[in-house]
Amino acid sequence: MRKTIILSALMLLVAGSVSAQKYPERSQVRKGNRDYAKERYEQSIEHYTKALEYAPENFEAGYDLSSALYRTEKYEEAAKRLQQLALDSTRTETERAETYYNLGNAQFKQQKLQEALESYKNSLRLNPSDQEAKYNYAYTKRLLEQQQQQNQDQNKDQQQDQNKQDQNKDQNKDQNQNQQQDKNRDQQDQQNQQDQQDGQDDPNQQGDNPQDQPQQSDRNGKSRPGEGIAPEEQERMLDAIQAQEDKTQEKLKEKARVVVRGGKNW
Repeated sequence: MRKTIILSALMLLVAGSVSAQKYPERSQVRKGNRDYAKERYEQSIEHYTKALEYAPENFEAGYDLSSALYRTEKYEEAAKRLQQLALDSTRTETERAETYYNLGNAQFKQQKLQEALESYKNSLRLNPSDQEAKYNYAYTKRLLEQQQQQNQDQNKDQQQDQNKQDQNKDQNKDQNQNQQQDKNRDQQDQQNQQDQQDGQDDPNQQGDNPQDQPQQSDRNGKSRPGEGIAPEEQERMLDAIQAQEDKTQEKLKEKARVVVRGGKNW
């Protein structure tokens, strides 16, 4: 009995050795799984990578490698590996659904919310009953909506700030124009005052003195008598004229009283 057990054990060892030589990637995957279970993720990455060197199309090695990469926060590398696996149409819908689900998680960690939402949606198309995928899809969608609303509010605030800046620029422009106009008016007023002062100081400039006024003329263009003569002088002249007139009248009266002799008697 004991010999039979020993013989069976030897046969299993030989079979395992032959299998390991024929499928070396399987051995590396198993080693990687042992390290992964013990949370030795860097060591498991090495084993999964070696397994893919032996068999680049091995789905199990690629899937496990992406999980180890995710655990070490190498999200971008994990996402690239999962994107390739998700396109493998030879896998079952369940396997591809899990691949899309993990891809969504890796994209979510990179803040690629729109891409993560699409991956969760693809996972649900293949496995509509996956509650975790439903939750992640709804949660990501809500975050996206909040993000879009924040962006809209931010854009609105920026537009309002821009409008306010434009208004301030216009006000400053108007204020500068008004200041310039006031300055120009002040300069013009100063110039006018200077011109007036210069006119008063000029002895040749005609002023408001009546003596400086030109002699007025009547409608015939002739000077009116008496203008330019003092009133006292005018009075004396009138008296002299009146006295001369009186003398002339007396002479005329004396001639009228003389009788001419030898003439016809009227």
